Amino acid sequence: MGFLIDTCVWIDVERGVLAPADVQALTGGEPVFISPVTLAELRFGAEIASDPATRQRRLAALHRLEHKPLLPIDGATGGIFGSLAAQIKAGGRQHRYRIQDLWLASQALQHACRFLTRNLRDFEDIPGLSLVTYQLAGHRP
Repeated sequence: MGFLIDTCVWIDVERGVLAPADVQALTGGEPVFISPVTLAELRFGAEIASDPATRQRRLAALHRLEHKPLLPIDGATGGIFGSLAAQIKAGGRQHRYRIQDLWLASQALQHACRFLTRNLRDFEDIPGLSLVTYQLAGHRP
């Protein structure tokens, strides 16, 4: 068991609107994992930053996360992903703009992890996904 943490959580921590202690409180001290998808999203965000100080801050945050346990993406993950994408499409919903989210959900399902996110709408329709959500003060879900 444990938690796979959505990219938005780490962005909130990097921006200082969510403390690492808040993440620990939300996960109850259970093991916390990161995805290669999240590392890719965070690397992209760092490298496109136009301000050098922002880029350095984002890269430093990414470097700290690279030491967290990584959940692999393998053939089983791909099978789960394909099934989820088909279910989403069969339900009349769009899956194409949700590729990264579906990879994250596939990993959480494969490894029986709960998934911590602030973005309920991105994940609430994924069957079998055990979601734990939070809200930031002054923000709508």
